[in-house]
Amino acid sequence: MSQQHPVNHEHLLALVQEIIVNHPDYFTGLGVDDVEQNGDVLVFRGNYYLDDQSLPTAMSTTVFNVYKALAVNLSARYRLEK
Repeated sequence: MSQQHPVNHEHLLALVQEIIVNHPDYFTGLGVDDVEQNGDVLVFRGNYYLDDQSLPTAMSTTVFNVYKALAVNLSARYRLEK
């Protein structure tokens, strides 16, 4: 496994916003509001586009897949500073 570099919260969120707009599944409004470190994994949070009954929509699947891709790719490279 490659070495994780420490990064502050704000810098990582800014980096993620740049990455998201270039993701092939990007749509207007897709973004990350928060990130936390859970063990070796970065967990990204934002709007999951649930319906009125808090059930997933087709957009929820896209958001989940984008957040998962971010977690896989960035967790190997970065670790949030404490």
